[in-house]
Amino acid sequence: MILPTAIAVGLVLLALAVLFAAIRLLRGPTAQDRLVALDSIYVSCMLILLLLGIRFGHHLYFEVALLIALLGFAGSVAMAKFLLRGEVIE
Repeated sequence: MILPTAIAVGLVLLALAVLFAAIRLLRGPTAQDRLVALDSIYVSCMLILLLLGIRFGHHLYFEVALLIALLGFAGSVAMAKFLLRGEVIE
Protein backbone atom coordinates (compact mmCIF):
# COMPACT_ATOMS: atom_id res chain seq x y z
CA MET A 1 0.00 0.00 0.00
CA ILE A 2 2.79 2.44 0.87
CA LEU A 3 5.18 1.44 -1.95
CA PRO A 4 2.84 2.30 -4.88
CA THR A 5 2.03 5.64 -3.24
CA ALA A 6 5.71 6.42 -2.65
CA ILE A 7 6.55 5.51 -6.25
CA ALA A 8 3.74 7.73 -7.58
CA VAL A 9 4.87 10.67 -5.43
CA GLY A 10 8.48 10.10 -6.48
CA LEU A 11 7.55 10.07 -10.15
CA VAL A 12 5.62 13.33 -9.82
CA LEU A 13 8.48 15.03 -7.97
CA LEU A 14 11.06 13.81 -10.47
CA ALA A 15 8.87 15.01 -13.35
CA LEU A 16 8.79 18.44 -11.69
CA ALA A 17 12.57 18.33 -11.34
CA VAL A 18 12.90 17.60 -15.07
CA LEU A 19 10.53 20.47 -15.86
CA PHE A 20 12.45 22.97 -13.74
CA ALA A 21 15.79 21.79 -15.11
CA ALA A 22 14.45 22.13 -18.66
CA ILE A 23 13.46 25.71 -17.91
CA ARG A 24 16.99 26.39 -16.60
CA LEU A 25 18.41 24.67 -19.68
CA LEU A 26 16.48 27.04 -21.96
CA ARG A 27 16.90 30.23 -19.93
CA GLY A 28 20.29 29.69 -18.29
CA PRO A 29 22.44 32.77 -18.54
CA THR A 30 25.72 30.87 -18.92
CA ALA A 31 26.84 27.66 -20.54
CA GLN A 32 27.79 26.26 -17.14
CA ASP A 33 24.21 26.71 -15.91
CA ARG A 34 22.96 24.87 -18.96
CA LEU A 35 25.43 22.04 -18.40
CA VAL A 36 24.34 21.60 -14.78
CA ALA A 37 20.70 21.61 -15.90
CA LEU A 38 21.45 18.95 -18.50
CA ASP A 39 23.17 16.82 -15.85
CA SER A 40 20.16 17.22 -13.60
CA ILE A 41 17.84 16.14 -16.40
CA TYR A 42 19.74 12.96 -17.18
CA VAL A 43 20.01 12.02 -13.50
CA SER A 44 16.28 12.66 -12.98
CA CYS A 45 15.41 10.60 -16.06
CA MET A 46 17.61 7.79 -14.81
CA LEU A 47 15.83 7.85 -11.45
CA ILE A 48 12.44 7.88 -13.18
CA LEU A 49 13.43 4.73 -15.06
CA LEU A 50 14.58 3.10 -11.83
CA LEU A 51 11.25 3.88 -10.17
CA LEU A 52 9.39 2.48 -13.17
CA GLY A 53 11.54 -0.64 -12.97
CA ILE A 54 10.56 -1.08 -9.33
CA ARG A 55 6.91 -0.41 -10.13
CA PHE A 56 6.63 -2.85 -13.05
CA GLY A 57 9.26 -5.32 -11.83
CA HIS A 58 11.07 -5.57 -15.15
CA HIS A 59 14.87 -5.71 -15.42
CA LEU A 60 15.05 -3.84 -18.74
CA TYR A 61 14.40 -0.50 -17.02
CA PHE A 62 17.49 -0.99 -14.85
CA GLU A 63 19.70 -1.72 -17.85
CA VAL A 64 18.48 1.36 -19.71
CA ALA A 65 19.06 3.47 -16.58
CA LEU A 66 22.63 2.15 -16.42
CA LEU A 67 23.19 3.11 -20.06
CA ILE A 68 21.82 6.60 -19.43
CA ALA A 69 24.16 6.98 -16.45
CA LEU A 70 27.22 5.91 -18.45
CA LEU A 71 26.46 8.05 -21.49
CA GLY A 72 25.42 11.01 -19.36
CA PHE A 73 28.65 10.92 -17.38
CA ALA A 74 30.76 10.69 -20.53
CA GLY A 75 28.83 13.55 -22.09
CA SER A 76 29.21 15.68 -18.99
CA VAL A 77 32.97 15.13 -18.90
CA ALA A 78 33.28 15.98 -22.59
CA MET A 79 31.19 19.14 -22.25
CA ALA A 80 33.10 20.28 -19.17
CA LYS A 81 36.40 19.73 -20.97
CA PHE A 82 35.11 21.66 -23.96
CA LEU A 83 33.98 24.56 -21.79
CA LEU A 84 37.35 24.71 -20.03
CA ARG A 85 39.72 24.30 -22.99
CA GLY A 86 37.67 24.85 -26.13
CA GLU A 87 38.44 21.37 -27.47
CA VAL A 88 37.51 17.83 -26.50
CA ILE A 89 40.26 15.79 -28.12
CA GLU A 90 43.86 16.82 -27.55
